[in-house]
Amino acid sequence: MIKRIIHGWERKLALRDNNRVVRSFEWGTEFLDFSFTRASKAPGNGDSNGKSSRDVLYRFNDQAVSNSERFFELTSSPRYEFDGNWLALESPVQTPYPPNNTAYARYFPVPSRIGVRNGSMEHEVARARGRAVVVLPHWNAKPHEHIPMCRLLNRAGIAALRLSLPYHDRRMLPGFERADYMVSANLGRTLQANLQAVLDTRAAVAWLESQGYTRIGILGTSLGSCIAFLAFTHEPRIRVGVYLHVSSYFGDVVWEGLTTAHVRRGLETQLDREEVRRAWLAISPHSYVNRLKSDTRRRLLVSARYDLSFTPKLSRLLFDECDRNAIDLDRRVVPCGHYTLGRSPYKYYAGYLVFNYFRRHL
Repeated sequence: MIKRIIHGWERKLALRDNNRVVRSFEWGTEFLDFSFTRASKAPGNGDSNGKSSRDVLYRFNDQAVSNSERFFELTSSPRYEFDGNWLALESPVQTPYPPNNTAYARYFPVPSRIGVRNGSMEHEVARARGRAVVVLPHWNAKPHEHIPMCRLLNRAGIAALRLSLPYHDRRMLPGFERADYMVSANLGRTLQANLQAVLDTRAAVAWLESQGYTRIGILGTSLGSCIAFLAFTHEPRIRVGVYLHVSSYFGDVVWEGLTTAHVRRGLETQLDREEVRRAWLAISPHSYVNRLKSDTRRRLLVSARYDLSFTPKLSRLLFDECDRNAIDLDRRVVPCGHYTLGRSPYKYYAGYLVFNYFRRHL
């Protein structure tokens, strides 16, 4: 009965967004950069039947997974501008879309508990005892969303930096209502966008460290959880990771999920499920679980028992892979769905988990 109620609630919440666009399938090999290997730039879109494009895409994923240290490497320090509230940084990945090439993050210092405020960054870091968390929102999150979570972290004495994902907020392209280019039926562009998100995150971590923060955590929700997992795996400066909604293969989530049904409609004109999984292996958490062997950093993985977007079966795939590799982690299963984790009463439980975990372990 609970399952029926939650699933009905999930579908009702999903239907509120009536501006989803089904976009045509594209290989997008022009968005692939092979510079992390000894190969050169990817060739064009291939022959008329698409076979060479498929081979290029699969080769790119195989090489990215096997050379992930270089694939996710932050090769240079980007330029930063900070006005005391907003951080603007030049994205390490430059796309063909200028509005998307600057990443923005809103900074939430720990509020002063004394009558007179000292505005210096050194004083803010001291109040937070060197602790800060990078907060990565869900796909198509609005600018005001996840701010309550940042303020909750402040109550734990931890500073927060809410980072906008590619093609979101001020990075959204003119004429768009959604961040369609972050996840779409263009395979190469989706790979590029999620790589960009990981490198933006690593750049944000570097900025926090430059400001004096020495104990840095990461919190990701839904798509932000996937990005956070990839960043955590490749960024040793992140001490603690908390992931709300977890899954194994990026392609499987898009293929099965309620939230991404319109993306699947574009993909299935050319590919089947297994092909989509392979096309996005490079941005799938499952591909990098073995890198966490003997990694003693703390991590909390939270899944929803009645999730129609990051389905329980896909969450179990990730848990099983972690168990197979003897990965030490904390996990919680909440009796709700994907959208409903952000609704009462479940949001309060999620907030408690996040607050308590970072308070204890960061």
